[in-house]
Amino acid sequence: MFKLTSLNLNGIRSATTKGVEAWLAQEKPDCIGVQEVKAQGPDVVGKFDELAGLKGYFHFAQKKGYSGVALYTRHEPSDVVAGFDGGEFDAEGRYVELRFDTPSRKLSIISCYFPSGSSGPERQEAKFRFLDKMYPHLMALKAERDFIVCSDVNIAHQQADLKNWKGNLKNSGFLPQEREWMTQLTTQGGVVDVYRHLQPHTTDDCYTWWSNRGQAYAKNVGWRLDYHLATPALAEKARKESIYKAEKFSDHAPFTVEYDFSL
Repeated sequence: MFKLTSLNLNGIRSATTKGVEAWLAQEKPDCIGVQEVKAQGPDVVGKFDELAGLKGYFHFAQKKGYSGVALYTRHEPSDVVAGFDGGEFDAEGRYVELRFDTPSRKLSIISCYFPSGSSGPERQEAKFRFLDKMYPHLMALKAERDFIVCSDVNIAHQQADLKNWKGNLKNSGFLPQEREWMTQLTTQGGVVDVYRHLQPHTTDDCYTWWSNRGQAYAKNVGWRLDYHLATPALAEKARKESIYKAEKFSDHAPFTVEYDFSL
C-alpha cells in the first residue's frame, strides 16, 4: 500500500511546534504533500529538509513568509518539477511535482496550493487566473502520465462540502465559477476527487478546514478544502481515507488516502 497525506501547514515552523513531526513518525506515510510552508531555503536547510525520515522537495515563494509547497517522501524520485506556469504563480511557490517513472509506468505525485480569494477582489481575480492556467496544465499532464495532486484547493465543491453553504454562496471558496471549475475538472476533465470516490455521501465528517473565528472548530463549522485529485487509474486503487482531527497542527486537518500500489 502507498500511504499519501495532504496537509496545509499554515507555516512549517508553527506546525512543527505543534507536533506534526511526531504524528508523521507515528503514522508513517510514504509521502506527504504540504502547502503554505511559509519559509525560504535558508529557513529549511538543516531544520526541515527532512521530517520523520522523509526527504523534502520544495517550491518556495519569492515573498518571505508566504505560500510555498513541498513533498516529503521515502522514495527517490526520478525527476523533480518545481512550478508550472513560468510566471505569476511560480513566483508564489504553488506547485512541486515528483515523478516516479519506470520503463512501464509514468507516475507523478504533486503538491499544489491554490490561491485564496477571500482577502479581496484583486486576489479573487488572481485565483481565477490560476484556475484558467491549472486546468490545461492538468489536462496536458493527464495525456502523458498518471498523477495524484495533494492540494488545498480553496474550493468547496458541493453543498455537502461545507457547513453553512447558504451563507457562503457569494463568498470566495464557494462561488459558482469556482464550483463549476471543479465540476468541469471532475467530469469532462476526467480527474477524480478521491475522497468523494470513496465517500460519496458524507457531510459533517468531511471537513478539513475551520476558521479561527468564533468556535468554528469546536462546533464543526467547517469546509472541505483539501483534496486528492487523481487520474482514474490511480483513483481506482484508493482503498481507505482518513481525516485526522485528534490534534491540531494548523487550521487544516491532515487528509490521508491509502492506495493499492507501491513505488
